[in-house]
Amino acid sequence: MVVGPTPETRIPLGTSGLAVAPLGWGMWRLPAASEASPRARVEAALEIGCTLFDTADVYGYHQGSGFGEAERILGRALGEAPALRERMVLATKTGIAPPAPYNSSGQYLIEACEASLKRLGVERIDLLQIHRPDLLTHPQEVAQALAQLRQAGKIRAAGVSNYSAAQFDALRHYLTFDVASVQNEFSPLAISPLTDGTLDAAMRAGAAVLAWSPLGQGRLASRAGESTGDARADAVIAALDAVAHRARSPRTAVAYAWLMAHPARPIPLIGSQNLTRIREARSAYTVHMTREEWYWILVAARGARMP
Repeated sequence: MVVGPTPETRIPLGTSGLAVAPLGWGMWRLPAASEASPRARVEAALEIGCTLFDTADVYGYHQGSGFGEAERILGRALGEAPALRERMVLATKTGIAPPAPYNSSGQYLIEACEASLKRLGVERIDLLQIHRPDLLTHPQEVAQALAQLRQAGKIRAAGVSNYSAAQFDALRHYLTFDVASVQNEFSPLAISPLTDGTLDAAMRAGAAVLAWSPLGQGRLASRAGESTGDARADAVIAALDAVAHRARSPRTAVAYAWLMAHPARPIPLIGSQNLTRIREARSAYTVHMTREEWYWILVAARGARMP
């Protein structure tokens, strides 16, 4: 039996009218991957039901491939098979401008969006996200640029990434439409969104939560019995493995399911470029952990008992 998302499990991106599957696919490592063609990786993600495809203009820069390379690679794949575009909600990010390092000025955002559209070979980006907050740009200026892009039909929705709850609220105050999403690092090894207001602010605003690096930058995918050299990470892995053994599922799937169980309904962004690992993520849909198991994993992540 094929297991995957259903229309009933779709998660709305705020009030944008867009809704996506509970698992998404991210392309931070796309420029550095070589074992399969980009198109094959896109198709593998679609095969397991992913609908949100997340990239960024800066992806590739730090891997030595050049600024915008991940968008160019995806654009070529979409050019080879235009029908793929119709099956995805296309998200990208902008606002990291080396060596600045950040720029969310109105003019920059508009020019960066135009450049992303060209590299991707599309007429509209479904979800444009501010990659990191620019402390030198007033949120009103950011809001005005996003509204201009939306009015021009260049983007359908806007979101933020790596924003604090307060920064998210400040942008919401000036934006003339709802923020569709919040994307922060969130995994059983990066649990601050649970307590720093990120998830609470998103739930209050009705925004979707996108979780980048849901496997702790790959550490949670280490081989069974292999120490990471980090006692806390090893304890989290042991807690995940206990559930994985009971559920007869891969540990990575349990890590995704742990995030997905939160009432904010976080969407883990699968970061793997390996076809087997991408397909393995589908098992997250069959993992049903008890409340006690969920808290066991959190206690391991905290390194301390619950208060």
